[in-house]
Amino acid sequence: MNTVLIITGALILAFAVLYLVARAKMKNTPVVEDNDDIIKLTDKNFDHQTKNKVFLVDFWADWCVPCRMMAPVLNDLAGDLNGNAYVGKVDVEQNRELAQKHKIRNIPTMVLFKNGKEVNRFVGVKTKDFLMNQIRNSEI
Repeated sequence: MNTVLIITGALILAFAVLYLVARAKMKNTPVVEDNDDIIKLTDKNFDHQTKNKVFLVDFWADWCVPCRMMAPVLNDLAGDLNGNAYVGKVDVEQNRELAQKHKIRNIPTMVLFKNGKEVNRFVGVKTKDFLMNQIRNSEI
């Protein structure tokens, strides 16, 4: 019985240490500047920018660590897109009405628009390849 308690305690302690280390690494994720190809979207320009295009819109906030993790992925993606596909970002803190209009409940949420209409939605951290495939599939 004592052996089981000791092993259980050691496992709990190990998981707690791993959790704290992972949390510390995530909290220290640096803020990455947006690529020049990423379009900043607001309440005022959203409809105009997303019309007649394929547009991946990232709904994010500065305090959101997973959002910070997505920034380099979106920068790479925006640099690789050509043609009629674009990447945009909406700061949900500065554009609350826009986030409410699109029913954003969690961040990061990326919404794929085609001709101003939502065609797909992704919540959480995604890879560049995944997002690129989704954009290509929607262009067809």
